[in-house]
Amino acid sequence: MNDIRSVCVYCGSGPGANPRFVEAAKTFGKLLADNGIRLVYGGGSIGLMGALAQSVLQHNGEVTGVIPEFLIAREHAMAEAHELIVTPDMHTRKQIMFDRADAFVALPGGVGTLEELVEQLTWAQLGRHKKPILIANIDGFWEPFLKLIDHMRDMAFIRAGLSVNLLTTDKVADILPKLNAAAQLDGNGKVREVVEKL
Repeated sequence: MNDIRSVCVYCGSGPGANPRFVEAAKTFGKLLADNGIRLVYGGGSIGLMGALAQSVLQHNGEVTGVIPEFLIAREHAMAEAHELIVTPDMHTRKQIMFDRADAFVALPGGVGTLEELVEQLTWAQLGRHKKPILIANIDGFWEPFLKLIDHMRDMAFIRAGLSVNLLTTDKVADILPKLNAAAQLDGNGKVREVVEKL
């Protein structure tokens, strides 16, 4: 993986209580479009998901939405997406999002966002992939989760050999540079260990 060509973004189907969350989603959407990076996301047109995808589209970027059939009405599927993939269930949705992405970013969100993020961290921890994973810690939204990870380590549930490699930033402008740095290959064709360790 020499270049990041697509980023899967996990985020809320609601806007959240802090206006900076929507602002961050819109800003990141513009950055994706300006850098020619395709957005892969959950396919909805509401909340942070909608703000993100609309921003990519407004700035002439490309969008792939992946949504299960039962959520089409509830999350108002983004008909304007360049590619809208309808799946029979959540498991298929997540697999397609994984397959289409070179990296993963978690913006603020709810239980679904958390579940998607943790699944990617688990897969990476178990050696199933080396795609970069980044938390956009907008206004400290993810601080309780980061403290939980620290607690798991302190309690010896995250042990040597089972490290959790996770990028974090509180600045939207730093997301793509951090992902690109983490994705660079060394001379042996292996991903360099440049990710931050919690």
